[in-house]
Amino acid sequence: MQSSWETFSEWFMALGEPYGVNPVIFGSIYVGAVPFFWLAIAWLVRNLKKGQPVVLPVLMACCCAVTAYVYLIFVGENVPAWVYVFIVAIIGFAIYSTLNKVKKKMREAEQKVDAALAGATQAKVPQPEEEKQHG
Repeated sequence: MQSSWETFSEWFMALGEPYGVNPVIFGSIYVGAVPFFWLAIAWLVRNLKKGQPVVLPVLMACCCAVTAYVYLIFVGENVPAWVYVFIVAIIGFAIYSTLNKVKKKMREAEQKVDAALAGATQAKVPQPEEEKQHG
């Protein structure tokens, strides 16, 4: 019967085998990303409960989920198709959320400019009482 360490060692060293990469590097990235993934999930849950934006924690969790596979894309082989799809989805989501944020900021800026222009116009328009005093 194998010890837990031997079982873990065999599993860990076999992680990179199907992809033709150094198992220590792949396994370290794979296992090392797990705590950050769970931190991102905790951050996501907290933001959901507080009604705060969830874009950053979602992106962080997604990136943590694929970090080892990004390594595979650059140095490995036999990368699963779902990895490419997932990475494209992450990039698409990041672009979508960034564009929405920019549009929102632009609308807010336009509203401020409109309000400032409306205030300036009202300040320059003579009131009927002022016309009588000057006229």
